[in-house]
Amino acid sequence: MAKRDMTRGSVTRHLLSYAVPMVLGNIMQLTYNAADSVIISKNLGQDALAAVSVCDPIMTVMVLGASGMGIGASVLMSRFYGAKEREKLRREFSTTLLFGLFFSLAVFLLGLAFAPELLRLIRTPASSFPQALTYLRVIFVGFLFTFQYNILSSALRSLGDSRAPVWFLGISCAVNICLDLLFVVLLHMGVAGAGLATVIAEAVSVALCVWWIERRVPDLSLRREDLRVDRALLKETLKNGALTALQQAAQPVGKVLIQGTINLQGVTAIDAFNNACRIDDYARIPTQSNGSAIMTCAAQNRGAGQPERVREAFRQGLLIAFVYYPVIFLIVQLLKVPAMRLLAPDDSPDIVALGVEYLTVKAFFFILPGVTNAIQGFFRGMGSMTVVLISTLIQISVRTVLVLLFVPRYGITAEAYACAAGWICMIFFEFTVYFARRKKGLI
Repeated sequence: MAKRDMTRGSVTRHLLSYAVPMVLGNIMQLTYNAADSVIISKNLGQDALAAVSVCDPIMTVMVLGASGMGIGASVLMSRFYGAKEREKLRREFSTTLLFGLFFSLAVFLLGLAFAPELLRLIRTPASSFPQALTYLRVIFVGFLFTFQYNILSSALRSLGDSRAPVWFLGISCAVNICLDLLFVVLLHMGVAGAGLATVIAEAVSVALCVWWIERRVPDLSLRREDLRVDRALLKETLKNGALTALQQAAQPVGKVLIQGTINLQGVTAIDAFNNACRIDDYARIPTQSNGSAIMTCAAQNRGAGQPERVREAFRQGLLIAFVYYPVIFLIVQLLKVPAMRLLAPDDSPDIVALGVEYLTVKAFFFILPGVTNAIQGFFRGMGSMTVVLISTLIQISVRTVLVLLFVPRYGITAEAYACAAGWICMIFFEFTVYFARRKKGLI
């Protein structure tokens, strides 16, 4: 197992060694998502692509809610690992897994029951509604596996192992694409086939994580007698995890409102915006992975009682974000046109042109999420989940209000400016808190 003790050695090397596998894993995930969109758009048409696209914000709420709980638990597990408290580490892992099992079952049942209401809430176009409903209900089945994968992979990363989850994610993505081709192209199962492929692939990723932990990770391998809930740890996990899940879900909840405004602009705007957002997601993967590396490094060193290394993790993480910005800016400006053509249905010049216009503006602001991800990773590692939540609520509130005001008048490009305004407000709040705590000697 590639465990990484970040309490010793070069902080910069730890951050890069941890972040690079996560970048590769997230790229593979988004590559699958892009391939899924290409397969659907080329074989099922624009209405089917719009049906899947309008489900994206709901799916994102589910995934980020699950990953939020995983992040909250992983901060505790990283702290216990850094402090060499192995028994607490195992109890925390068991507690989180058991809670996650019951929570994911509840979400699954509620999702099946209220899927039509969710689609009406985001103003899904009538032409796409039946296919969107079918796809969303299939995806809710997959949430049973989505939650468990996030817990298992977060546990591995808390011990510094960011490589194994990448291998499993890569296998899962390959399975997903193969099944997409089988179900959608060969068997003509429509959007239901695309959803089923996702569910099966997620189940594969969970099985691989369980197999790896049982064979290679004794610190996390649980015996039957270990499968119990520690009430004290559950309380702390829910405190951290619920705040993080709320923070993780706040962005996509806001995006649901944003998507509702975009949906009123028509099918062309829906496809252009969602395809451009896929490219935007690629561009911001390294900054998100950098934030996760900072979080794990900070949490391990906090557990080991080394505050200077905690601060060093933040400083070096910021430096990495600033070095990355000019690189990704140039890449997006050079590749925005072919990327949009790849994702759009054939003979859709309006979708391509609208998406390119959006990306041209958005690329200028990529430094802002680089900074916010770095400082949020630092605050998570310090256990300050409330700061992360408040800053995210500020960002998404500003962004959503500006979208509601200006997108109907100026089109989807106004959403890029709204994003930038939200990030700037977020950075101002976060650094105000950071320097106030430094002045008081709390950091």
